[in-house]
Amino acid sequence: MATILPVLGKSPQFGENCFIAPNATIVGDVVMGTNCSVWFNAVIRGDVHYIRMGNAVNVQDGACIHCTYEKNPTEIGNNVSIGHNAIVHGCTIHDDVLIGMGAIVMDRCVVQSNAIIAAGAVVLEGTIVEAGTIYAGVPAKKVKDVSQDLIHGEIHRIANNYIKYAEWFKKA
Repeated sequence: MATILPVLGKSPQFGENCFIAPNATIVGDVVMGTNCSVWFNAVIRGDVHYIRMGNAVNVQDGACIHCTYEKNPTEIGNNVSIGHNAIVHGCTIHDDVLIGMGAIVMDRCVVQSNAIIAAGAVVLEGTIVEAGTIYAGVPAKKVKDVSQDLIHGEIHRIANNYIKYAEWFKKA
């Protein structure tokens, strides 16, 4: 069973039709929209500040979402995929974003809509990732603009697939 705990009187809140893997951990001031999924070994810690997630957000295996004590909350829009083992910390992620596997998005970053953070990228503190771009590398830099094919073929496809995958586990 998933670990879901209150911290300082604030308990995680879930929208309709969410899937939480049995070994996921979600604590504190976390509010999640509808059709979200939190996968195996993922951790969402709203203990030191709040975390807000929109609809159709998937937090894949081993990912960690956290904040900075009393300084930087984490806000995540709609249709966001956070890849396996990614870290999203004290930042703002707008709608329709793909955070690649093993990527790190640090405090006070803003990732605007229709952006992709490549696998393994490290987005340094305070970076503004422009809408419709791909950032890659260490430190992450803009490498190109996102095509409409990538928006629909990757960003939307992955978000929609995770809604489908979650249904498989709800039926088991």
